[in-house]
Amino acid sequence: MNASLRVLALSLTVAGLAACAGMPEKSTQAERAPSIMDADEAYVAYVERVARRRGIEVVWVNVPRAKAAEQDSDD
Repeated sequence: MNASLRVLALSLTVAGLAACAGMPEKSTQAERAPSIMDADEAYVAYVERVARRRGIEVVWVNVPRAKAAEQDSDD
């Protein structure tokens, strides 16, 4: 009885690990096209970096959006 429980536990562990190992990295993440509603991440990072150096806390109420022309040039 004890040996059969060990075999069962080992087989369940191996089956669980095998199920996780077979998944591709980005199976559930779909690629999406850039939108004009995306935040201007470079500008936000720049402002937050400068503010951190000066000891200022930044709270974004309206995050700056990237312009459509910038979105096209990034592609």
